[in-house]
Amino acid sequence: MGESMAIAFQSSPEFSVGMEMEFQLVDARTLELVDAVVPLLERHVAGPYLKPEFQQSSVEIASPPARNLTELAGSMRGLLHDLQVSARSMGVEICSAGTHPRFRRSAKITPGARYQGLEEVSGWLSHHQVTFATHVHLGLGSGDEAVTLMAELKPYLPVLIALSANSPYWQREDTRFAAFRHRVLATTRSYGTPPDFADWGCFEQFVQTLQRARVVDEVHDLHWDLRPSPKLGTLEVRVMDAQPTLGDALAFVALLRALVRFLQRSRSATAQLRRPLRPVHWWSLKDNCFVASRYGIDARLIADDDGRIIAMRDAVRATLAAIAPCIEADEQPYLQRLAEAVDAGLPYVRQRRVLAESGSLREVTRSLVVALRDEIG
Repeated sequence: MGESMAIAFQSSPEFSVGMEMEFQLVDARTLELVDAVVPLLERHVAGPYLKPEFQQSSVEIASPPARNLTELAGSMRGLLHDLQVSARSMGVEICSAGTHPRFRRSAKITPGARYQGLEEVSGWLSHHQVTFATHVHLGLGSGDEAVTLMAELKPYLPVLIALSANSPYWQREDTRFAAFRHRVLATTRSYGTPPDFADWGCFEQFVQTLQRARVVDEVHDLHWDLRPSPKLGTLEVRVMDAQPTLGDALAFVALLRALVRFLQRSRSATAQLRRPLRPVHWWSLKDNCFVASRYGIDARLIADDDGRIIAMRDAVRATLAAIAPCIEADEQPYLQRLAEAVDAGLPYVRQRRVLAESGSLREVTRSLVVALRDEIG
């Protein structure tokens, strides 16, 4: 590793958006995870939009930048349809959840210098942290705005964890967590909530320190729940579990775009008092993220440094009410869908219903396969 270099933030149009969806590759007959990404990528040509992941049982679709949610939905739907066709031609199905309900064996690492380096650092964890996520990229004009929003979004991380929770099972056990993926990743070196930075220069200095110490090569070696992506000109929100369907995932794009508009419009001292969730001590935020992963929508959060408690359901309602004036027309249906799921059953609740009705974790995986297949066709 050479001398650290300046980190330029390549600005993007405000409110441009992109997303990354990580999918499970499962055998069409057994519905167990299968190490199929290498032959899949050899068979399927999707330009830069279909990518391998760390483990060979996963594949990622990374969208092209979009101007709005409608454009993003159209491109993702086409990419997902093509992926399904290629996977099925190999006897493989794809599905999406934060963990696979029955996976127990050691995972195989995808070939490549970067992944080999990660395996060297992470050791045994590399083969056993088999998790899947949804990432949303929010286009921004400057690095200063990226680190400002990173701090402003931190109080809402527990809400995002609870609403996206889709990983109740781990190695054939009901963990009693809504989002166990977070507990699996908690052992990772650079997982979790980021520190605050006064401006882009402070963030740049921090990363350069880690580079000189040979801890990271680039910013993307920091696997925070929120991180700037300077090469893309975005703030990347990485905290959400992989969602069962594209529609479920797009709901979080809508939520985050409206939330960012709200935060940008409420920066005066008076307006900040109307924000439904405010910064708390770092340990309180850590605990809030834990209980969100444990109890999902039934969690109770530390609301302030006086120890006031707020129910997660109330935090969600207050957040949705606050951002309502900031929602674009094409985002409204997705946010309505998300609000209805709070009462009808979030993804982790739906997984548990399938197990209760069928008595089979295999049927849980089948339900995930069918949900995605029925949506895309």
